[in-house]
Amino acid sequence: MYTYQVKIKLHDTDAAGLLFFSHQFELIHDAYEALLENIGFGFAELIKNKNYFLPIVHAESDYKLPLFVGDLIEIQVTVEKVGNTSFTFAYKLLNAKQQLVGTARTVHVTMDKATKKKIPLPKEMRVKIDDLYSVDH
Repeated sequence: MYTYQVKIKLHDTDAAGLLFFSHQFELIHDAYEALLENIGFGFAELIKNKNYFLPIVHAESDYKLPLFVGDLIEIQVTVEKVGNTSFTFAYKLLNAKQQLVGTARTVHVTMDKATKKKIPLPKEMRVKIDDLYSVDH
């Protein structure tokens, strides 16, 4: 499991100071980016120097408890599934009291930059994601 912490900022909220629903996706994507960087696949490197992309082909999110501006949250990221051309990450959002405030899931497919077709996960990435998966299961 990878853990990411963040504070809810004013620009993440609506007029009532409550987390705006779509911003939960931004928060989990920040956690996803931090995880990839942590395992050696930062987006700058991927975009500039690799021959593949990792588009999200499915995303879902549930909201369990409200979050307000100033709340500190922890996002726990786990590898739910690893396929030949894709992987699925699951996210748990916890407030400062460690209460579950939200969940999410994203499915990522490896796509060749030139052909725009699905390709197998690159070996070096597969090893790192498999390592995370084995720790999570």
